Amino acid sequence: MSEDPLKTLSDMASDAHARIQAAHEHINPVVEVRRGMRDTGIPADVMTIDCLRTRRRITLILHDEQPGVLLYQFITIEEEVGNDFQSMAFSQMDAHKLFQWIEGYFG
Repeated sequence: MSEDPLKTLSDMASDAHARIQAAHEHINPVVEVRRGMRDTGIPADVMTIDCLRTRRRITLILHDEQPGVLLYQFITIEEEVGNDFQSMAFSQMDAHKLFQWIEGYFG
């Protein structure tokens, strides 16, 4: 695993995004890294993957106080991020799993 989990996650998202666009024209996910949590003093990086057509969002969080853990939540674009995050070992995430999540949730 790379020294920078956010870079690793970004690379996975780029790969999954390209694969989704090749396989599913109707799914056009928008991937964004957000600095808002850090700007408010919370030591975490956030990535959102949005589907504008379905108004659904996958939120991924890498929290400095939980190294090696990926927090995630499946919500809608209109919803505020809540506290009910699922978690998994970051080492269990890969581009294929992200592809499956995007395909399953946005499809």
